[in-house]
Amino acid sequence: MTETDGNGELVRIGELSRRTNVPIASLRAWEARYGLLTPKRTKGGFRLYGPDDVARVLAMRANLERRLSAAEAARLALAESGEPAPDPLLTFGRRDLASALESFDESGAQSILDRLFGTLSIDAVLSEVVVPYLHELGDRWEGGEVSVVQEHFASNVIRGRLMALARGWGRGNGPLALLACVEGEQHDLPLVVFGLILREHGWRVAYLGANTPLQSLAHAVEEMRPAAVIVSGTTKGALEPHREGLDVIGRTAALYVAGSDASDDLARDVGATYLDGNIFRAAGIVADRHASQA
Repeated sequence: MTETDGNGELVRIGELSRRTNVPIASLRAWEARYGLLTPKRTKGGFRLYGPDDVARVLAMRANLERRLSAAEAARLALAESGEPAPDPLLTFGRRDLASALESFDESGAQSILDRLFGTLSIDAVLSEVVVPYLHELGDRWEGGEVSVVQEHFASNVIRGRLMALARGWGRGNGPLALLACVEGEQHDLPLVVFGLILREHGWRVAYLGANTPLQSLAHAVEEMRPAAVIVSGTTKGALEPHREGLDVIGRTAALYVAGSDASDDLARDVGATYLDGNIFRAAGIVADRHASQA
């Protein structure tokens, strides 16, 4: 698969492997450990790599052929491309977190998260460690590299930690956001991350969670009068059966639809705003739009 953007052709990791003669496993390791690659993502969450990534991989390979260590080879490849070297705490934190979770070492994973959250901002840990790891985990599960059991274990440990961070996110004086997954949708981790990021923007969060009936959501909107309502659907076809109910909510509240099943067309039809797959940009859009209308 190939696409293009303003900087040239974008390819999936298999094609990147073919063009550089580097195994896929090595490419993923270099991305996770050293920040060598800077992929873009499709709306479906797939990584796409551009010409700059190809150049850095080729430079990395050349440096390894000079018998440099992998860490030094990556540092030089990044320096040659003008890319800043990643923070070692983030790089090794992501690697160690993946290793602990996929070895079913909850205690080790919690210790790593303690160190990360104790040293860095919530935004940095989420954007540089947690979200990239969850995307990688999903890709590797789809590719058969991790088992269903490993994926469920890792997701549940991370979800528990994020919900602990979410305690008290409804307190304060900021605008209120009401968050819910559409009825039938069980995948709520992206919405939890979104709520935490919105909280960093000074918002209060009321979280209804997975599998929320639209009638219940409409009642909550009437009772709470939130400044924004964000409805998520990531499973294919999750939002489509609820157009009528979403349209009702869109007439009375600032409605946003998010998740891989959302689209511009659906948002327009129900009087909502479409939030694309970038959680951090989406939270900024909601915050900025409210501020501009206040």
